[in-house]
Amino acid sequence: MPRKSRITFDTVREIGMTLPGVEAGTAYGSPMLRVNGHIFAGIAVNREAEPDSLMVYVADFQQRDALLAEDPVTYYVRRHYEPYPVVLVRLASVSREALEDLVRGAHRMVSRKPPRRARTKKRPGTRRR
Repeated sequence: MPRKSRITFDTVREIGMTLPGVEAGTAYGSPMLRVNGHIFAGIAVNREAEPDSLMVYVADFQQRDALLAEDPVTYYVRRHYEPYPVVLVRLASVSREALEDLVRGAHRMVSRKPPRRARTKKRPGTRRR
């Protein structure tokens, strides 16, 4: 009987990097995937989230509610994330197939947004007037 390989953010990155325009990076010191400058999946950074949880965008709140009802062992949400169309995923519980569907769906949703403008870095010693 084949042993289930452990799902980590490396698995998420591997899936995401096969999609067009994806960049791997960090936000708030945590690994994230972006498309057009917008985060679509990453390790949940809010302290309410459980360790080793993935934050991933979903199509809408109805999809999130369906995932929560279908498999509360794998999917959950915390108060900080409630206003956003995202679901938290326990990487230890999710299957590779379900993860691939989530990452592809999140990419599809977020890639429709217009590209984010590049931020200008504030030079030391300058003030805004």
